[in-house]
Amino acid sequence: MNSHQDGAASDVQAEAANFGESARSLLAGLGGHVRLRGLRGRQPGFDRAVWRTLAEAGWWSVLVPEDQGGLGLGLPHAAAVCEEVGRALLPEPVIGAGVQAIVSLCALPVSGLRDAVIARLIGGADMVGLAWQEQAGQTDDAATATTCVRTADHHTLNGAKAWVVPGAGADGWLVTSGVGSDQALHWVPAATPGLTCEPLPRVDGSTMCRLVLRDVRVPPSHCLARGVAVQSAVSQGRDVARLMQAAELLGVARHAFDTTLDYLKTRQQFGRPIGANQALQHRMVDALLQLELAAVGLKEALQVAWSAAGAMSCDDARALAMAASRAKARCAHAALHIGRLAVQFHGAMGYTDDCEIGLYLKRAMQLSGWLGNAAYHRRRYLQDLQAMRGVRSGASPDATAATQAQQAAARDADWAAMSDADFRHTVRGFFQQHYPPALRNLSRRVHWQEIKDWYLTLSRQGWLAPAWPREHGGMALAPDKLIAFIEEQEDHGIARMPDQGLINLGPVLIQYGTLAQQAQWLPKILAGDHVWCQGYSEPNAGSDLASLRTEAVPDGDDFIVTGQKIWTTLAQDATHIFLLVRTDKTVKKQEGISFLLADLATPGVTVRPIRNIAGEEEFCEVFLDHVRVPQANLVGGLNRGWHIAKALLGFERIFIGSPKTSQYALGQLRQLAEARGLMNEPAFAADYAELQLDLADLRALYGRFADIVKRGEPLPASVSLLKIWASELYTRIGVKLVETADEQGADIGKAAASDAAATVDALAPLMNAFVTTIYGGSNEIQRNILSRQVLGLPA
Repeated sequence: MNSHQDGAASDVQAEAANFGESARSLLAGLGGHVRLRGLRGRQPGFDRAVWRTLAEAGWWSVLVPEDQGGLGLGLPHAAAVCEEVGRALLPEPVIGAGVQAIVSLCALPVSGLRDAVIARLIGGADMVGLAWQEQAGQTDDAATATTCVRTADHHTLNGAKAWVVPGAGADGWLVTSGVGSDQALHWVPAATPGLTCEPLPRVDGSTMCRLVLRDVRVPPSHCLARGVAVQSAVSQGRDVARLMQAAELLGVARHAFDTTLDYLKTRQQFGRPIGANQALQHRMVDALLQLELAAVGLKEALQVAWSAAGAMSCDDARALAMAASRAKARCAHAALHIGRLAVQFHGAMGYTDDCEIGLYLKRAMQLSGWLGNAAYHRRRYLQDLQAMRGVRSGASPDATAATQAQQAAARDADWAAMSDADFRHTVRGFFQQHYPPALRNLSRRVHWQEIKDWYLTLSRQGWLAPAWPREHGGMALAPDKLIAFIEEQEDHGIARMPDQGLINLGPVLIQYGTLAQQAQWLPKILAGDHVWCQGYSEPNAGSDLASLRTEAVPDGDDFIVTGQKIWTTLAQDATHIFLLVRTDKTVKKQEGISFLLADLATPGVTVRPIRNIAGEEEFCEVFLDHVRVPQANLVGGLNRGWHIAKALLGFERIFIGSPKTSQYALGQLRQLAEARGLMNEPAFAADYAELQLDLADLRALYGRFADIVKRGEPLPASVSLLKIWASELYTRIGVKLVETADEQGADIGKAAASDAAATVDALAPLMNAFVTTIYGGSNEIQRNILSRQVLGLPA
């Protein structure tokens, strides 16, 4: 996406948000839960007057093109409305009649009947449903048993459709019949003889129907389409409906979460708010994480689907299907998780019908089960993903790719103007030409001397600091390009370098350093003259960083630094260290800390490696015995270190939250599974699909926070969500990899799979993942931070 497209997308999002606010205002005057309860158990379970009111507000016109009489807006606008529908628990069948039927009709070939039905729908005069499903769990491409016998005078339909929305009260249905090239879509008015609508009450009080057709005769003119056009239109209607279900589920989840959070803050038990209980706080943080993943995943899915929902080529249809499955799976999981949690936290009251929170759980159950549950959509997403990989792997190589990549890989390339495909092509070609083959797909952290040549190669190319501004020697990549760069690194198996100077110190100096400090230190990071390590943690002051005791005492133009640092990654390879030191003991712990840069070659510094659980010397102890450090090396001012440390921890959590480690580990899992023939085993495929979707949502969450950094804004405390999800996903993938490897899961080093050409180090990702949940502030500490600073729960 270039800058022009990015700006256009922002305008659409703002417009959609305004549309959603308008919908919220309208819904506030429609009776809410009182009206919902009054309609339960009654046929048809909704109010036609309200339906017409919503039509007057333009709701049913949103997804109808202008040349068909609609507003010609987009999926983000419709999703904004559906999210508010979820918050308000609107009883009217928005998804079934307002989305699925209308989108399917608009995708059909032009005809007078089609246009007449659309006109009555968007005007609110008629309400129509799409009747395609016949069996529980029916896949999208399953054959229909409904038959159609055609004569010159009429078509006769026989069969039954289940879980049709709307049921009683509909003015007619779009009914599928036949298979393959003989498939047809018929307009069947509700008053047609032989048609029976049997109510199917749902857990949330809404009503579907079983539509039975016994010798139902309709004129040939009521056949709206036949063959491939039917499959394409119905598929598009289903998948857009699923995206809108995801939006409604997100609205359900948001309201249930907000209601429960307020309850935890106000409900008193044993003389204090129940929200002061740490166990409840951590569970609410996990609920917040699911909510955020659902939101960013839906937003990204809508962006993909909105561009895909126009001309429906095979590739566009698959892109729409994958977007719909991804969003439905995540939002269904989030809404059910939060709904169950909300009932539990409301206690006995939550179990009563008088308490509104149960209504939200039941709506989540209804939406989650209809049009495919989360498990179904994970399977479907994985099938489409594998099909896309098959297409890519079968593509013929471009004979001039290396030459084109070399020409395009100039230091001053306009990355923002380059398409994602061209950018990836350029980066991939450079990696293929220049990265040392012997260093691909290493399972351990590499040392400086091993990776130095590659570091300098990237430096000469101007690609060493992809997130830094151009004026400081970086690439200034936008978040989408930055993620693409990381993904290409992972796909090629590029090892992580000693990079504390690039990912931590560099951004700190750019934000807090003086011009003189930037000029002194930044070029030497890029040139590889200085290799940095981080001196934060101390014995008994790991996650409790404010308790550090390393002291810096002024002495002329210097500080005299005395103390000890521990868990200092690759300090044995570093030339310099950035330190947190105590410079004032008379104030609060956090207020007496400064940020200092030191040369490890200075007399009084001792570095001792520590062997980790995997048997590697990744960490070190650093002892500082009266080490003299120039006061000019103080960054950000005296006693401002805590402020900088929090910013740097934000940068670190962004880096820990990078999807690249999980992506690499999942690639290893796929390689092993394919070699052992496990991808077609249902149990394994279900687990793998869930991990694949978790990774997709990690990328989206990472992109959200990376965008904040790119805008130069301070990272919010909610960045801790990224650190939690990334590290715990990496751990889950590592556990699955060891489990899949069976006995080889305990082998040290690479182990041959059943196919000798496919080798993985099954143990390494899990061993590496252990520490990710600890460093940067343990995940338990992150949950404490989130519960206080984001959720506002009491101490």
